[in-house]
Amino acid sequence: MTDDFKHRGRREQLIKLLREKGIEDESVLTAINKIPRHLFIDSAFEEHAYQDTAFPIAAGQTISHPFTVAFQTELLHVKKGDKVLEVGTGSGYQASVLVAMGAEVYTIERQKELFDFSQRIFRKIKISPKYAIYGDGYKGLPSFAPFDRIIVTAGSSTIPKTLLQQLKIGGVMVIPLGDKNQMMTTFLRVSEMNFEKMEFGDCQFVPMLERKEK
Repeated sequence: MTDDFKHRGRREQLIKLLREKGIEDESVLTAINKIPRHLFIDSAFEEHAYQDTAFPIAAGQTISHPFTVAFQTELLHVKKGDKVLEVGTGSGYQASVLVAMGAEVYTIERQKELFDFSQRIFRKIKISPKYAIYGDGYKGLPSFAPFDRIIVTAGSSTIPKTLLQQLKIGGVMVIPLGDKNQMMTTFLRVSEMNFEKMEFGDCQFVPMLERKEK
C-alpha cells in the first residue's frame, strides 16, 4: 500500500471528526494528519482506516480508535523535545504520532510479533522513535529515566509505581486504570514523593499483560 491523495483526503476528514469530538490541541491534530494509519492495519481494513474505529492487529491486540490516540496524546501535553516513554508499542501508530510531534520517544513492547511488526512499519514510513525496545514495559526503562512524559497503552488494574518513579518532577503519566473497563487517568509528579491524580472518563483497552517481575 502507498499513501496517496485519497488517503490524505480521508485523513483530513478524520481530523474534522476529531475536532467535532472535542480534540483541541492543534499539534496533536497536525501529527495525526501526517501519519498514514492505513499502513498500520491489515489491508482488508484499508477502506475503513480513517474511521474512528479500532482494528485487530497481531498477537490478539488492537490499534486504538483515532479519538483515543488523540485524547491520550492531548492529555500528555507534549512539547517538542520532550522525552516520552511509551509502554506498549503495539502497531507503532501512537509512537509515530508522538515522533511527528517532535518528541524524543522511547517505546517498549513485550510481544515479539508486535515488536517486529512495528519495526517494519517504522522503516516503511521513515519515522522512528529514538529507542524501540523489546522487553517488559511494566518495568519501564529505568536506565533512560527520568522522563518528561509516560503513556501507557494498555489497561492496568493497579497503579504501576515503578513507572511513576521514572517521571521527572513536573512530568505527566497517562494511563487507563482498571480491570475490564478502565478510567483514563493522569498523574502529575509535583515533588519527589507526591503526585496529583486526575480522571478523565471511562475507556476500554486491552489489559496489560501480567508483569514478569516478582
